[in-house]
Amino acid sequence: MQPLTRREFQQQTLGGLLTWSLLNTLFTADAFAGDVKWIATQWLSELNAMSLDLRGQKLEPLVWQKQVETLFNRVDLPEFLRFIDFDKLAKTAKFKDRGELSLRAQIPMVEGLPTELIFGHQVFALNKNRSAVPHGHDNMATAFLILKGEFHGRHYDRIEDIGKEFMIIQPTLDKTFGVGGCSTVSDLKDNVHWFTAKSDESFIFNIHVLSVKPGRSGRVYIDPNGEKIAGGHIKARKIDHMEADRLYG
Repeated sequence: MQPLTRREFQQQTLGGLLTWSLLNTLFTADAFAGDVKWIATQWLSELNAMSLDLRGQKLEPLVWQKQVETLFNRVDLPEFLRFIDFDKLAKTAKFKDRGELSLRAQIPMVEGLPTELIFGHQVFALNKNRSAVPHGHDNMATAFLILKGEFHGRHYDRIEDIGKEFMIIQPTLDKTFGVGGCSTVSDLKDNVHWFTAKSDESFIFNIHVLSVKPGRSGRVYIDPNGEKIAGGHIKARKIDHMEADRLYG
């Protein structure tokens, strides 16, 4: 794929899926040089276009999930890591004793980018046996890409909520994700996920689209080791982040 020229890029709108913090991860500290910025931005602009369609109700969440996974599987990861100067980013990580560290930064003004974007981004950093704790999502679509290390990843469909106390879930995926592995979440499929690092200094690149439909978005933490009920379902207790971190972080 040929990179966009600056003029071509300026004729496109970048915004809607990725955050200022994500773009800062990509652009700060001269992580990119010259036209390398525009190569990366072309890849990101495809994510943006999908996001705009999702937020505008022009793209169904299940279609968004498939398209984003296809796009993530297409990225040249070693090249992408060089683009973002990943080695330098990783050196800033001060890993937590429990749970994940979320890496964020402020973006500098970059030629050709709009001044207002709607998006979300995190780079999770975890040491061995630490987890991005099990949680579901309200009115969100998210995706991740493993940058370094291995993770035990588990997904669940969110079948039903029983008031404020329980969530009925069904396991859909349980496997090891290596470097370059990716997955997605929406309200319709694989809404709950849980990732545990199998190696030290492991990193996940995560993007999220809030308010897929008008209204608030958020996380719902659960204890997936609940009562097993008919149909292969689990009656999972809803918990707060503190308890989730204590149990699984």
